[in-house]
Amino acid sequence: MDEKLKIKLSIADRVYPLTVNMSQEEGLRSAARKIEVMIKQFEENYAVRDKQDVLAMCALQFASQLEQKQLDNAIDGTETIQRLSAMNEMLAEYLNR
Repeated sequence: MDEKLKIKLSIADRVYPLTVNMSQEEGLRSAARKIEVMIKQFEENYAVRDKQDVLAMCALQFASQLEQKQLDNAIDGTETIQRLSAMNEMLAEYLNR
């Protein structure tokens, strides 16, 4: 079982104290850095009024990336199943000779 670790992450000029498993620390810190980079990009490229707007845009960006990956995986999975089925039919025909 992982030991618990107390960390502080800074996101959008706020500090968030968290108690996490040691195995989660690196991923959480990396995610916080990515959010900070995205916040900076949105603030530089768009006229945003406050951090709430920037955070909403970040959330939408990350959520849409996740959804797209899931859709891409579903499509890829379907293609893989079709290919396996075709191979299975070929093998069945070969074995039935």
